[in-house]
Amino acid sequence: MTVNVWEDVEKLKHTGQIEIPADPLDRVLGQEEAISLAKIAAIQRRNLLLVGPPGTGKSMIARAISMNLPKATQEIRVSHNPENPERPFLNIIEAAEVKSEEGDEKGSDGTLVNPEDIPKSVAERLGYLCRGCGHISSPEEVNCPSCGRSKLEGQGTGGNNPFGVNIMGILQSTGLSPQMTAGKERVNTIRVQNGVEETVVFERAGMKVRMLDTKALEKRNKLSKKSNTKTLVKLDRNPFVMATGASETELLGDVRHDPYGGHDKIGVPAYQRVIPGAIHEAHEGVLFVDEISHLGSLQRYILTAMQDKKFPITGRNPQSSGASVKVENVPCDFILVAACNMQDLENILSPLRSRIIGNGYEVLVDVAMPDNSHNRAKYAQFVAQEIAMDGHVPPAAIDAVEEIISEGKRRAKLDGQMNALTLRLRELGGLIRAAGDIAVMEKAKYITADHVKRAKKRSEPVEEQIKQRYGSYQKGMTHDISDAQKQKSEYYLQNEHIDDSMYQ
Repeated sequence: MTVNVWEDVEKLKHTGQIEIPADPLDRVLGQEEAISLAKIAAIQRRNLLLVGPPGTGKSMIARAISMNLPKATQEIRVSHNPENPERPFLNIIEAAEVKSEEGDEKGSDGTLVNPEDIPKSVAERLGYLCRGCGHISSPEEVNCPSCGRSKLEGQGTGGNNPFGVNIMGILQSTGLSPQMTAGKERVNTIRVQNGVEETVVFERAGMKVRMLDTKALEKRNKLSKKSNTKTLVKLDRNPFVMATGASETELLGDVRHDPYGGHDKIGVPAYQRVIPGAIHEAHEGVLFVDEISHLGSLQRYILTAMQDKKFPITGRNPQSSGASVKVENVPCDFILVAACNMQDLENILSPLRSRIIGNGYEVLVDVAMPDNSHNRAKYAQFVAQEIAMDGHVPPAAIDAVEEIISEGKRRAKLDGQMNALTLRLRELGGLIRAAGDIAVMEKAKYITADHVKRAKKRSEPVEEQIKQRYGSYQKGMTHDISDAQKQKSEYYLQNEHIDDSMYQ
């Protein structure tokens, strides 16, 4: 059931009866302004900078944008460049061509048939049919299991050879025959169909025979052209790429080291060692960077990629054999959704912020929403979503939802928001799971208000637990550290005059 106001929730027995919205953006609580701009970003391909404290739904908004995007239309590949292997060719394949290749892969398998259903001469040449008695057996059996005659006779190894030498007998005497198989692996034939000659190839496939007609052979030839190609970014891919805390190589790509220096015979070809970065994997999708200021100088590369919508992949270790390999102009047309706390705004590169504002929006997310009937219903929906996402705890009874609402109101008040419900939902989700764990251990059918109340105690921060046990954080440190540690521990000395009010 869809719940729009609290009165709808009161008609239910538990949260398992609440319908969870199909659109991920409708699952985000509060944040009306951010959700409105996120919908615009998905349609118009705009960038977003979400500013606010942890746990307020920033990553959920970014993921929801990616799920509202159209499917990708391009696949990115690199292939061998015979004239200059260290400059692999870049291939951008459109969706229609990729789908056509998938059809070729299916059609290139040919048809599996029984050896009895192919021409006898072909079955004999492939090693299935015994020329002496007509018995069908595996080509791995050199001698017919029915009559004992060698299936190699008559194929240039028996008594019919012009020199009269019994090669099979010689092989048996040397002990080599057990490693042999009868017949050929592949036989080419010609057939006439509808007045037209065509080539038909028969290949061994265990106790079956693979029959490849002209169409199957053409498709196989097309696929063989891909043998010197590597797919960097697949057509069917996740449109949401998280680059939070990424290293330079994770963000921008790299070329793996080859100890043999890409040697023609024993090395790995340069194109096979090319690795895409997060900016390339996010092509046509969303690149999400939480705590973007922590990327430091790497932000300038994101700026360049946003400006050019393409970025080269090159070896980033000067000591590596991949250092000289480079693929130019690799597409990276992504939507950037960045997030940070208010105090980190000054650490975001000004040109990058300018680029976001020039083609997108900056949003200060809300930390609370008004305590009204509609938003209480949203809280009930949130509880249902968290339980469904966890998958290990039972539904919550309505009195448990009321207790969660009460806790949300209390936490909003600590933020200075009166008559409001907190939107710091990550920790609230942890409270729901803790209550669910208690319900599971007690084999309860539903999470109840009592479970939530007891979970509050278990979910207290460790600083609060120290204060309750010892009276203050400083006294707790005194009890926890030995005399030797007190003399040597820099941590203890730094915290010797801690003001306990900071943990209030």
